[in-house]
Amino acid sequence: MDSEKESKTYREVKKETSHDTIVSSSSSFYLSVKGQIINGLFPGRDNLYCKYCFYYGDDWQVISGQEENCSQIALKTSDSGFRSIWNLPIDVTFRSSNPFKWPSLVVSVYGSDFFGNDVVHGYGAAHVPSISGHHERQIAAFVPKSSSLLNAFQTWFTGKRAEFLDSRIVAQGNDRSIVRVSTQGMVKVEMDIILKDFHKHGYKNK
Repeated sequence: MDSEKESKTYREVKKETSHDTIVSSSSSFYLSVKGQIINGLFPGRDNLYCKYCFYYGDDWQVISGQEENCSQIALKTSDSGFRSIWNLPIDVTFRSSNPFKWPSLVVSVYGSDFFGNDVVHGYGAAHVPSISGHHERQIAAFVPKSSSLLNAFQTWFTGKRAEFLDSRIVAQGNDRSIVRVSTQGMVKVEMDIILKDFHKHGYKNK
């Protein structure tokens, strides 16, 4: 009797757990992002490579794919229109129950300076499109400017340019207004977006 009772209790618990999982899953919607960072146009710069990551709210979760990635070093040629060709693939799927702080793609471009130091040549960010289909974006890439003439001289003398400790700051609104920046180039990105179960939560996707 005890064995049958324990077996019944186990089946009931398993059934409840399975039901909770289904309810939890149905309360979420999904965002799939596939594409690539195609190239970058940075006049006067060569041998550049690109990194990307995503910035998103606490309600979002990456359930498959790569949240971060890094390209090869690209050498510009006349055939490429003097652009750095990366073709860095993007493939990630998010799950959430709240569209607040919709994911943004953050790109960072690096290369060597005159002294051989590995320095940043541009940060940029763009919201992931909220409409299904194919999209292309031109992302302006910028670097922080020195806060004083003394810092500017130190940057020139040492070859060490000011950098953000976390590149995701460029996708945030907080404290961005106090940062002085200088645009260095453009990054071309293409993304194919698939949205799932948005209509079940009252959201329209045209």
